[in-house]
Amino acid sequence: MIKVYQRDRHEYKETVQYGSRKLEFMYNNAFGRILLRLAISRLPSVIYGKIKSSRRSAKKVPGFIEAHGIDMSQYEDREFTSFTDFFTRKFREGARPIGEGLISPADSKLLVYPADEDTRINVKGREYFLNEITNRDMSGYKGGSVLVFRLCIDDGHRYCFPAAGKVMEQYDIKGKLHTVSPLSSAYKIYKENTRKVSFLETEEFGKICCIEVGAILVGKIVDHGKKTFAKGEEKGYFEPGGSTIIVIVPKGIKIDDDIMEESAKGIETEVKYGERIGDIC
Repeated sequence: MIKVYQRDRHEYKETVQYGSRKLEFMYNNAFGRILLRLAISRLPSVIYGKIKSSRRSAKKVPGFIEAHGIDMSQYEDREFTSFTDFFTRKFREGARPIGEGLISPADSKLLVYPADEDTRINVKGREYFLNEITNRDMSGYKGGSVLVFRLCIDDGHRYCFPAAGKVMEQYDIKGKLHTVSPLSSAYKIYKENTRKVSFLETEEFGKICCIEVGAILVGKIVDHGKKTFAKGEEKGYFEPGGSTIIVIVPKGIKIDDDIMEESAKGIETEVKYGERIGDIC
C-alpha cells in the first residue's frame, strides 16, 4: 500500500500499485528477476501496445472503469474503439481549469526533491546527479527543485506544459522500462529508463526542464512536437502503462507549503492537470 495526501480534502488515502503481485515477484524473487530482464526490454511493451490497440481490447474497458472507480464524468463522453483509445482519453472541456503560477502537468502523485549545490538529489536512498537524468550540464539548477509526478494506471495520461513559453531543445534517451514505483528502488530508474527531455524557456520561471519517463509496458510516449505553447496546453500523452513526468526548476521557485511538508515526510501529494503547485518566491 502507498500512502498519498489528498490536498483538496486535507486527508490521506492508501493506494495499491497496479499489478503489484506480479511486479513484487519480478523484483524480489530470484527467478522473477530472470523474467524482469525480458519485461524491461522494448519488445514486450511493443507487443502489449499492439494488443491494447486491438478492437477486441475495448471489451475490457467497462470492467476496468468499475474496478478502479474512475469518474468518467471528467472525460469526453464517447465510445472507445480499443483499450488504448480509452487509456489516452481526453478530459471534457472545463474539467481541468488552469491555475495561477506553476501548474501540475498531469493528474498524478507528486514528490519534490531539493537539488543541492552539486545538483544532486536523493530519491529513496538512490543518489542522482541531475546531469545523469538529462545527459546535459545542469549547473544552472543548483539549489533548485526536482518535481516527480507519478501517473497511476487509472489517471488520465495526457499531460501539459506547466508554464507558457517555447521549446529550446528536445531529444530522446533510449533505455530500459523499469516500473516507476517503490518496487524498483534498487535501480537508478531515472538514469536507466527511456525518457524524452525538453528544455523550455518560460515567460514566468525562466529555463525549466521537463522529462517524460517511460515505464514497464508503456507502449509509447507521444509528444505533439509544439515549439511555442501556452500554460496548460497539451504537450502529449502516454499510451498504456503508468509512467512519470519529471520537472526540474531553478532556484527561486517556491513549491506550495503543503506539498513540501508531505514531500519532507516521503509522502506523495495527489495533484490534477492544471492545478497550481508553486510560484516565484
